[in-house]
Amino acid sequence: MACFSCLFSRKKTFSAEQTIEIDEEVSGILNTKRFPYKELKMATGNFHHSNKIGEGGFGVVYKGTFRDGTMGAIKVLSADSKQGVREFLTEINMIAEIEHENLVELCGCCVEGNYRILVYGYLENNSLAQTLLGNYFYSWFVFNIRLNVNNLKPLYLLGGGHSSMQFSWEARRNICIGVAKGLAFLHEEVQPHIIHRDIKASNILLDKNLNPKISDFGLAKLFPDNMTHISTRVAGTTGYLAPEYAIRGQLTRKADIYSFGVVLLEIVSGRCNTNRRLPLSEQFLLERAWNKYESRELVELVDTSMGGEYDEEEAQKFLKIGLLCTQDIPKLRPSMSQVVKMLMGEEAVNDENISRPGLLSEFTAFRGQKDNSGMISEGTGKGGNSSSSSENVTT
Repeated sequence: MACFSCLFSRKKTFSAEQTIEIDEEVSGILNTKRFPYKELKMATGNFHHSNKIGEGGFGVVYKGTFRDGTMGAIKVLSADSKQGVREFLTEINMIAEIEHENLVELCGCCVEGNYRILVYGYLENNSLAQTLLGNYFYSWFVFNIRLNVNNLKPLYLLGGGHSSMQFSWEARRNICIGVAKGLAFLHEEVQPHIIHRDIKASNILLDKNLNPKISDFGLAKLFPDNMTHISTRVAGTTGYLAPEYAIRGQLTRKADIYSFGVVLLEIVSGRCNTNRRLPLSEQFLLERAWNKYESRELVELVDTSMGGEYDEEEAQKFLKIGLLCTQDIPKLRPSMSQVVKMLMGEEAVNDENISRPGLLSEFTAFRGQKDNSGMISEGTGKGGNSSSSSENVTT
């Protein structure tokens, strides 16, 4: 496990008003089981560090084993997060009422005293970031757009070093298609539609058969049919943020599609979107993919760990779809249902008119404090609202 040592802030507690607000809202959500804190404490061995399986922007995730032998992924909300209460409620509201084979299953929650905990079904193979892309430097420090936050926290990357798990082309293909189907469901079938806002490799969890599940709905937004876009404060993770959203705060489903395109490139290439240890010309995956596309050398981007045992034509097609999803002009990006059809070979990939991708420098696009998870939390960005302003929905 790698740890970047930083300063710690004084631990905060939830106010009585917050406790009442959360308890009332959770009580009104159907299909949400309430777990006693003692049961979760026992299941995780008093939240022992040996059971820690992940850590994100809003809490720590532990593996838990219940009395009946079933296992769960237990996400404990950090009281240090200024906006954590909202994300906690959002995550429950977004995922409790929907069901899809490529979305995580919310088993229940705990709202007791100062504890805010979510319980999910346990997925044996952790996240795509840790298994396929697993290395100590997967999550880079980035600028955190948040006012009045001056503290830094330690960054934990669990299971550091490269994973020993080998991903065949068939496994990668199925993961790409599964994630695409999950996003298409959120974007086009759920009413009102849902924009995830934080599609990235560490939010793609894998079960024992490497079937993918989209997780972490704390930043998700509802997107009604009558809206062209939502003007909102920027949140997400650098390297995956669509430029029009990161710079101007204009959120549409196309922002998720851009993020998916980056993940698609990561899966096929077997490398994360940014790697500062490489020569400058190779550090940014999206830029490198575009250069290889222009020189008709896309096959050189395919992960060599597969030993050449893959469908070369299909692998290059997937890379082209990734470039289609990350085009700089949002309206040129395909819908997620189109992406599913292209990945499955049901729709042709028009690769003759792929335009240049939107490339965003994290150093010129953002100002603020670094976040321990590599995330941009809701705050102020270029063209965005201040953290004290209300969200503006534009029709």
